[in-house]
Amino acid sequence: MQNRSVVHQAFWTWPAAREAKAAVDRRENVEEFERAALPHLNDLLRTAIHLSGDRSRAEDAVQETCVQALRSMDRFTHGTNMRAWLFGILFNVVRHQRRKSFRFRLFGDSEDDRQDQIAAAPVLPDRLTDGSILSALDRIPQNFREVVLLVDVEEFSYKEAAEIIGVPVGTVMSRLSRGRAALRTELADIAKAWGIGTRAMEGGRS
Repeated sequence: MQNRSVVHQAFWTWPAAREAKAAVDRRENVEEFERAALPHLNDLLRTAIHLSGDRSRAEDAVQETCVQALRSMDRFTHGTNMRAWLFGILFNVVRHQRRKSFRFRLFGDSEDDRQDQIAAAPVLPDRLTDGSILSALDRIPQNFREVVLLVDVEEFSYKEAAEIIGVPVGTVMSRLSRGRAALRTELADIAKAWGIGTRAMEGGRS
């Protein structure tokens, strides 16, 4: 991903962003937002994509996160962790998206529409890459995926991850352990599908 994401480049052209900027009373809040928040857009977007499974929804979530953050700059404690604060807002936004999506699917879709939304089985790549690892991550349960993303991908501490998700630290540690185990299983299944184990055994016999 480029240093300046599409969301970063287009943020101030978005009507809601312009409205939020106009509504902020203190210019220094806007300057602090630009300095401290906008550099984290790529990280927010990467995580939002894995949380939502759709880039368009992820970009909407990041834009909404930033608008909420800009409007709430008076409530941000300067000198504290801006990145963790933004991720906390993002997780709330994504959860709201999921609830809306669930209600829409429950009451607004026809059977044909729902059938069209069923994801096809992923095509296996010919070698293990960072992308294939992240693809495997997308297939583990949501609660586990969240903590693996926060701790192992975004490198938040257990305490920071707990505050972002809104659960006890012990729950983060438990979900992380189970998430890592689920991810190892996914990667083992990929390796088996590639015939890695078979080749290894053949190599041992030769």
